[in-house]
Amino acid sequence: MLVIIKENYDEMSKEAAKQVAALVRKKPDCVIGFATGSTPLGLYKELIRMHKEEGLDFSKITTFNLDEYVGLPPEHPQSYHYFMWENLFNHINVNPSNVYIPMGMADDIDAFCEWYENKIKEVGGIDLQILGIGANGHIAFNEPGSSLGSRTRIKTLTEKTRQDNARFFSSMEEVPKYAITMGVGTIMEARRLLLLASGTSKAEAIRATVEGPIMAKYPATIVQLHRYATVIIDKDAASKLEADYS
Repeated sequence: MLVIIKENYDEMSKEAAKQVAALVRKKPDCVIGFATGSTPLGLYKELIRMHKEEGLDFSKITTFNLDEYVGLPPEHPQSYHYFMWENLFNHINVNPSNVYIPMGMADDIDAFCEWYENKIKEVGGIDLQILGIGANGHIAFNEPGSSLGSRTRIKTLTEKTRQDNARFFSSMEEVPKYAITMGVGTIMEARRLLLLASGTSKAEAIRATVEGPIMAKYPATIVQLHRYATVIIDKDAASKLEADYS
């Protein structure tokens, strides 16, 4: 595991964008796994700038998203379909037919999850998976206690996660209780992992992820076992780390 500590959120985002851009330039038809939430917004903003100002070409990439709320249609402002198009895909030259995001309105969610897993295999697997991390150590919507070998499936969201996400909705009652998520096992099959975290609220989760024992209580700790995992964080998120990663 490579740990890179940057001065602030902007520097963290730019470093992450450099790594994504390097892959796209080296392998124009690469497969990238994207994440939602506030953490990767700076990364996506920088990728958009690179596309518009430097000609970074996304026309041949294939994308898979980590998760989606169950029960929200793609056009819902809080759906992850909407998030990705609003914050990245509408601003770069990605081919819409190569964009895959879990379908929260699927009639048969179990069948859809199996299809999603098979689609990832069909395209040859994910080259680079971008990850955020929850304050409770979750990655994607793999909540504490999730099987470290899990696959894409429906998950019940913890009260903590629903409270964390309530700021995006008018009330707690509107926050979905279920989500489709890539499993920990699915995530670990990506050839490279790029985990981002910013702020003191993520410091304990980062300490556990980087320096703690591997356990289902903190699903993110599994990234310690990945051969090519890079953790890019700002100084606030690194504030509880004991080792010197400079």
